[in-house]
Amino acid sequence: MDDQTAGYAIAATTATRKQCMELRLVLEAVRIASRAVQHEGSWALMVTEEDFASATHELEDYLQENAGVVQDATKKATVHGGSIQAVLVYMALMIWFYVVTQLSTFDQNWLDVGRMNAGQVMEGQYWRVITALTLHLDIGHIASNLVFGAVFGVLAGRILGGGVASLAILFAGSLGNFINAMIQQPEHSSVGASTAVFGALGVIVAHALRPLVFRQPSHPVSAFKRWSPLIGGLVLLGFTGVDGPRTDVAAHATGFIAGLVVGSAGASLPTHRLASSTVQVSAGIITLIILAVAWAFGFAN
Repeated sequence: MDDQTAGYAIAATTATRKQCMELRLVLEAVRIASRAVQHEGSWALMVTEEDFASATHELEDYLQENAGVVQDATKKATVHGGSIQAVLVYMALMIWFYVVTQLSTFDQNWLDVGRMNAGQVMEGQYWRVITALTLHLDIGHIASNLVFGAVFGVLAGRILGGGVASLAILFAGSLGNFINAMIQQPEHSSVGASTAVFGALGVIVAHALRPLVFRQPSHPVSAFKRWSPLIGGLVLLGFTGVDGPRTDVAAHATGFIAGLVVGSAGASLPTHRLASSTVQVSAGIITLIILAVAWAFGFAN
């Protein structure tokens, strides 16, 4: 130090000038004058002795808040593989089911066998909540679910891994269909992957929501920030899930709600488990087996 720093005290020390200048901006925001100087191979942020107590208090608050943000961002930044592969399998399956449905392959009316009919589901034909997710009425119907399903599927897959996300989305879609069957009139019927698509959206929202709602943050969080992922999900649901003469709004809503439930459970899974290729492949295979068994029950009954 030299005579120019006499009467000053070191409020913080950083490894780089950039970090030091960032802290200097924090002090400038509360009108505390400071100097950034090189000191013993690092950078020191210096303030007058009169401002030292206030400056260190402001910097401690900032660093504590910033540490919480960095920690949360690190958790969110964990990306698992397999999402693209899972989405490609999803798209191939939806197209295959659409073709066999239109052609009445095996002399079967696939819509009659697999549609979600509320009365039949409540009578015990539970496989319909699964098979209905694979059926579509026309090109526009399947195209919409392919596009939104691919987008939400990739995002969910990056969070949970392709295999686990596929299983979670199937479960959310099936649960959403079952809840929808419970609240509808017995004659109500529906088909389409959209319940699962909005289930995927629920999974994504639940993942973003859980750290802010279910974990105690290291710094105060506003109510808006705490609930912003849910607000965003509801807005997206409103924009994409309530339009069209054939739209089953209740199915979209129940799928989203089911996705929140499933996603909350998924967010608790250990990262090392999700990173396991064995876990991901096994979950993907289980997803396909569940679909096959559901359709087998449909044709057998």
